[in-house]
Amino acid sequence: MTQPPPPPNQPPDPQGGFGAPTPPPPQQQPGYGYPQQPAQPDPGYGYPQQPAQPDPGYGHPQQPPAYGHPTAPQQPQQYGGYPPQQPGQPPYGYPTQPQQPQYGGYQQPTPPPAPGGGKKLSAQLQIVIAAVVAVVLIIGVGIWYANSGGGDGGGEAKGTGGTSQGSSGGGDTGGKGLGGGGEEKAPANTRAKLAFQVPEPKVADITDVSGSWITDKAFVKPGVNSLVAYDLDKGTVLWTLPLTGQVCGASRHVTADDRAPILFEATKRVGPRYYQPCTEVGVVDLKTGKLLWSTSVTGGSAGDQKVRFNEVTLSGATVAAGGTDGGAAFDLANGNPRWKPQANDQNCYDMGYGGGEGLVAVRRCGQYDSPKVLIQNLNPTTGAPISQYQMPPGAKYASVVSTKPLVVASDVGDTAGDGSGISDFFSIDEKTGKLKAKITADADQYAARCRSTEVESCSQALVGNGRLYVPTEEHEGSSGEYGDETNEVIAFDLATGRTVPEKADAGDKYTLVPLRMDGGNLIAYKAPPYDKGGRIVSIDGGTMKETLLLENPGDKSIHDVENSFSLNGAELLYRDGRFFISETMVSKPRQSTSAGGIKEYLLVSFSVGH
Repeated sequence: MTQPPPPPNQPPDPQGGFGAPTPPPPQQQPGYGYPQQPAQPDPGYGYPQQPAQPDPGYGHPQQPPAYGHPTAPQQPQQYGGYPPQQPGQPPYGYPTQPQQPQYGGYQQPTPPPAPGGGKKLSAQLQIVIAAVVAVVLIIGVGIWYANSGGGDGGGEAKGTGGTSQGSSGGGDTGGKGLGGGGEEKAPANTRAKLAFQVPEPKVADITDVSGSWITDKAFVKPGVNSLVAYDLDKGTVLWTLPLTGQVCGASRHVTADDRAPILFEATKRVGPRYYQPCTEVGVVDLKTGKLLWSTSVTGGSAGDQKVRFNEVTLSGATVAAGGTDGGAAFDLANGNPRWKPQANDQNCYDMGYGGGEGLVAVRRCGQYDSPKVLIQNLNPTTGAPISQYQMPPGAKYASVVSTKPLVVASDVGDTAGDGSGISDFFSIDEKTGKLKAKITADADQYAARCRSTEVESCSQALVGNGRLYVPTEEHEGSSGEYGDETNEVIAFDLATGRTVPEKADAGDKYTLVPLRMDGGNLIAYKAPPYDKGGRIVSIDGGTMKETLLLENPGDKSIHDVENSFSLNGAELLYRDGRFFISETMVSKPRQSTSAGGIKEYLLVSFSVGH
């Protein structure tokens, strides 16, 4: 579909992110994990506003607009897209009762007609009937409350630290028929060694090095104005791909033959600002180090200038890139554009895409500070919407956790308060756009993270087996000793939104960090205590039982190398007995490193049985 741009002078991504559209001033402070870009001025008073489209309301699917056609103004919108309520109608969010009061399937009994048709019941019989009615109501209300998630309203569920909220639906499965089928198997010897480490490259300013891939022969990582492939066992450089500028976006998804989409800058960064726009889209053969093609597009709010992108992904034979200038898509084989940003009178644009098994756009429309956010499941070849879901009011951004099944995360109303970018997860039927379940992820309980202004940036949240897996925040372990912190990984049923009974315990002094799905299993890292090495485990997605795959040495010198990375600022990849930790950001070396302080590494590798 043709992707329209944001309104003129729209402020960029408030959290920054590689490839953000405007250069930062020298005094700008970096935000969470990324340097922030300065906000452009908001449209001035009197900026023309487009008529609001009536929304079907939070939790209801929308009919997608015809492909390539702007949406015509419609009738004035009611609050939440719902028509004015009739007298006696409960407000949205409350369980709707049938015309004849019913509770959990129990219909309120009607007193039998008086004998003879017109005579009243005796006082004693009325008392007996009243008692029976009261008992039925008490039982019925109790069943309704239990099956409604504690009165949160249909389709919503609140996390409760891993305890089951009910036994209806598919949540209480006991793990039967789930999990297994993974490719990662436990080796005969799980003790790992430090295979190699690569020091951080010398840079003049903060530099993005996000992105990493493992092939059969190499670990591939952005360097300075380049991609570099390192031998899996020795760390020696196998090939280097020079680029015109810095890599500023990397797809999480690759093809079966190891082709990966990237974004990079058209020219090299120079002082004093060390910034270039992120405009070039390309595909790299990770086996040979060849840039198969690269291109750029114009249009939308960029006008005759090159469109600037923030992120890139892959779905089938389509490469899709998005940002505040809008979204574009390209043929994987040759780079020919499938669609690109175009202006429209609704101020709509695709800020980014989730890839993998499907292609899902997060589309923003309207004013910058109060947008309408749409989740569109797209045909990857044409861009035409298959289904559409409108996020609730207060959701300014959304991140795609999984495209099939479709799960998105958002910080609705900026209520998370912890920088995680997540207040709620939304399980959506990708075929119809209907909301299946809304899962409230209390920031004090759960540790998954999304960079909210980027669509495909979530970490520690995995989807598989019809479940959403997330870790809890660290809490005190069973011994109560200093430093004895631990956590768990729990699961939510995507059909009901409820937690399932099974959970995985990290064990005292370890912290579980989910990395990826492996068939029906989870691959997770167990961050270690001060006197042990980290571990890689496979967790059965049904029973939540773990199998040890790798354990790093506990020697202090090696432990210091492993712990020199921040879990919230590093990429962790495991495959076939090899574990890699790499940076997403490098900066000018600190003075302490030359004086015997902590060494800083671009990446380290641990391996077993190689």
